[in-house]
Amino acid sequence: MDQGGLFVVSAPSGTGKTSLVAELVKRLPNLMVSISHTTRSKRSGERDGINYFFVGRDAFDHMVSSGAMLEYANVFGEGYGTSKDWVLAKLDAGQDVILEIDTQGAEQVRSMYPEAVSIFILPPSMPVLRSRIQARRQDDEASIAKRMEQVQGEVGQYKHYDYLLVNDDFDLALKHLACIVQSARLRIKRQEPALRKILESFALNS
Repeated sequence: MDQGGLFVVSAPSGTGKTSLVAELVKRLPNLMVSISHTTRSKRSGERDGINYFFVGRDAFDHMVSSGAMLEYANVFGEGYGTSKDWVLAKLDAGQDVILEIDTQGAEQVRSMYPEAVSIFILPPSMPVLRSRIQARRQDDEASIAKRMEQVQGEVGQYKHYDYLLVNDDFDLALKHLACIVQSARLRIKRQEPALRKILESFALNS
């Protein structure tokens, strides 16, 4: 069976990363978003194993200390992380998996799984990003100002990624994102097992 591919997507909050990934998964077969583990409480409408794997703090900390996490972070006192075994099981089954994670998590994944394809998504500009965040009406001005300070540090990490694209036109950004996934699927390492019979017909195994 073809080994699945791991894709890492990062972007500053408000760039539209989640919307792009959600639409990509709808359009491309055999592609799914990883389900993270978290210590935070379940919110209304959320389901365990669908939105997150909800675990206690002790269980989460044990996963971290035992090396069972592919990546993890503590955000506002709550743990968030990706199970290494869960992801590898999906890849071994031939499933392509996308991780929507921040730059720190992406660095952890690259060090543990260098075959991962990493993609950084940029907003068109800082003023446009600020306008998008303000339009959501979820943060006060102080929070927005703090977020803008963090964005500069996040964007500075783009050079560590394999691909860089701008989400100015949603449809165009989605097209570019799909092209990256399709290109990775055509790599020789992934094509050889699937095309073994064709290759063997040319006596390339002799």
